[in-house]
Amino acid sequence: MSTEKATAIVVRTTDWSETSRIATLWTREFGKVRVLAKGGRRLKSNFESALDLLTLCSIVLLRKSSGTLDLLTEARVVERFSPLRQHLPALYAGYYVAELLGEGTEDYDPHPALFDEAVATLGELGTAGTATGARLARFELVLLRELGYSPALAECAGCGNPVAGAELAFSAAAGGVLCRPCQTGQRQLRPLSRGAWESLCELATDPEAWRTLLDSGVRGEIRQVLNDYVTYWWGRRPRLLPYLGNSL
Repeated sequence: MSTEKATAIVVRTTDWSETSRIATLWTREFGKVRVLAKGGRRLKSNFESALDLLTLCSIVLLRKSSGTLDLLTEARVVERFSPLRQHLPALYAGYYVAELLGEGTEDYDPHPALFDEAVATLGELGTAGTATGARLARFELVLLRELGYSPALAECAGCGNPVAGAELAFSAAAGGVLCRPCQTGQRQLRPLSRGAWESLCELATDPEAWRTLLDSGVRGEIRQVLNDYVTYWWGRRPRLLPYLGNSL
């Protein structure tokens, strides 16, 4: 066993016994880890309230090499992201972030850029001036990029030629945007306006593009496209999707 320190987002917890809890944590240093927090259900423990869902905390854990749960020995609150807890659409979006991190990634597969994006997203959800849907879309595109599943946006997913925003459609099964000739015979086609296509490209490349995505119609198109793509990539529909709305 080795003792490790990390910074973690709590993405899931379950009761293990009358006094202990199992937690799924997404860490910057190690990716997703599953830990046993002995005494984690007691009112007074080494973990205080650091194991609350959607809490950023600093942790100490004993990593085990036998494939069993790691042992969490200490957890201290760094940030609770209070604004998202005061705005229901933002809270659902935060739960969706936790679902993607907790169930859509592999154990011990670190992606520091994804961790940083998740922390930034949770910190901005629910704050004044933040369009929840646009901020969430940026997170989803970063997650897909980091895991190697970015949709084709600048080039046609069918023929590979650059696309120009005319008569485009999005196909989750094809892996992204399709030009008009490549749409024939494709499944799950969703028409894509030029504005939505341009906004998707900007969201995928510009960390600040979500701040200027104000058109609710474009946000609605992007939400539908990402719902389709994440569901196809994952092989099932995320549980939180019905709670996100069409455009947020």
